[in-house]
Amino acid sequence: MSPSKVIVINYWATWCAPCRKEIPELNELDHQLSDRLDVIGVNFDGVVGEQLDQQMAKLGIEFDNLYIDPRHIWGLDAVTVLPETLIINGQGQLMHRLIGPQTKSSLETLINAL
Repeated sequence: MSPSKVIVINYWATWCAPCRKEIPELNELDHQLSDRLDVIGVNFDGVVGEQLDQQMAKLGIEFDNLYIDPRHIWGLDAVTVLPETLIINGQGQLMHRLIGPQTKSSLETLINAL
C-alpha cells in the first residue's frame, strides 16, 4: 500500500448475497487501477487465518484483507448493513461511506472526482 494511493475498504461476509455480487467488480477495480488505488477487504464476521483464506478463495476475493477493522480511525460506528465501502483519499481522509453494493463504474466515478 502506498500512502498516496486512494484506499477502497470493503466490508463483506460469505452470507451476504450483494457482497458476493460486487466482489468481481472490486477485483477488476483493484487490478485495473492498481497504480492509483488499493482495494482492501474486512470480513464482517471477524474471521481470520486459514478460515479467512478459505472464505476469500470460495468467493474469489483477490484483494488483500485486514484482520483488524480500521474504522475507528475515522470515528465510525460498527457496520450494521452489508456491503459497506469506504473511500479514503491519499491523505488518509474518509471521503465516502457507501452503503449497499457498488460497481467498478460507480467507484471509479467517485475516485476520479477526488
